[in-house]
Amino acid sequence: TTKVTGEIIHLIVSKYLLCFQSVFKECVLLQVFHDPIHGHMEFDPILVKIIDTPQFQRLRNLKQLGGVYFVYPGASHNRFEHSLGVAHLAGQLVQNLKEKQPELKIDDRDVRCVEIAGLCHDLGHGPFSHMFDGMFIPKARPDRQWKHEEASVKMFEHMVQKLKDNGFDLLSELKKLNETNVGDDLEFIKEMINGPEKGHYKGRPSNKSFLYEIISNKRNGLDVDKFDYFARDCHHLGIKNSFDHRRFLHFARVCDVDGQLQICTRDKELSNIYEMFHTRSCLHRKAYQHKTNKIIELMITEALLKADPILKISKKIDDMDQYCKLSDCIFEEILYSSRNDLKEAREILEKVVSRELYRYLGKTKKEEMPKVTEISAFDFGMKEKNPMENLHFYSKSDKTKAFKIPSAQVRT
Repeated sequence: TTKVTGEIIHLIVSKYLLCFQSVFKECVLLQVFHDPIHGHMEFDPILVKIIDTPQFQRLRNLKQLGGVYFVYPGASHNRFEHSLGVAHLAGQLVQNLKEKQPELKIDDRDVRCVEIAGLCHDLGHGPFSHMFDGMFIPKARPDRQWKHEEASVKMFEHMVQKLKDNGFDLLSELKKLNETNVGDDLEFIKEMINGPEKGHYKGRPSNKSFLYEIISNKRNGLDVDKFDYFARDCHHLGIKNSFDHRRFLHFARVCDVDGQLQICTRDKELSNIYEMFHTRSCLHRKAYQHKTNKIIELMITEALLKADPILKISKKIDDMDQYCKLSDCIFEEILYSSRNDLKEAREILEKVVSRELYRYLGKTKKEEMPKVTEISAFDFGMKEKNPMENLHFYSKSDKTKAFKIPSAQVRT
């Protein structure tokens, strides 16, 4: 009897110790980052380990909006805080789906991978963000079809290897969360960053394909990357944001659409979705495609092109060790250089800082111009496609049935 009683007491004590350890872990090990957009953001130690790498810290020196900072003095935010925000929202969305729909069998390992993908999705951006891969590289390396997503994957691989060399094996840490989970975690993260190839998933099976819509949604463009930079850019630019991403996160639900699981939202959220596209259009017209911004980015691009034969800027995309050292600081490196072979590049940047900008002559249609200097494109984020055609909704009365809402039913 004494032996049985002792075993029972041991089991009870062990159970409470496990509960206490779980609570203690949550309270102590999560690191809090305070953000002006999302408030207090809590990150797991695995994410903090990534944040503290040189590859991620580099993002502190990459302006989120490139040349827009020369137009809007408040647009001084960087890719660093944006990436933290995307990881935070990705965690919120996937955690919400996990709690509300246990039948989806989302586990902690899935959650952590989605958060890491959100954290690392912009690792490959170059100086002045989209100016680098959209304007500079196509002219400096016309033979190279290169986008920052490709570099993000390579930088992620580079970072994972550096962590492993220093005694931290990311893959092993993820497997500790759930050893029975099916799929290649590192491949899953890379697929979420760059998009899976033609719908073929290597990182997770098809019954979890909806997870690929969280970071970079190729289906309809509604993803947490946009949710963060819309809110963040509007905040720093002083532009009103009429889209409430928190409502989308709250009402998001996975439904079966023609045999495939997709993230859907409530039918009453249609007007909120349209506000998102309105906000995007407003940001492009007032900031991203602002004529002075385009002039400044054109001038910076010309300066980098003149400096490229000397500084080998465009070659750095082939070497992640070198690319890791390339940031917006290249602007000051050229501007304050006394080298004679950088004289032409330096003079262009001196004109930028002294506001001796190229003249804006006006706008016209592309086909009416004998020579096009710069083209500004305005669309809904999927070029000629209408993203609303691939967006599905569910109703309060039936949360399992997904349907489309025709544009004609939208009241303006």
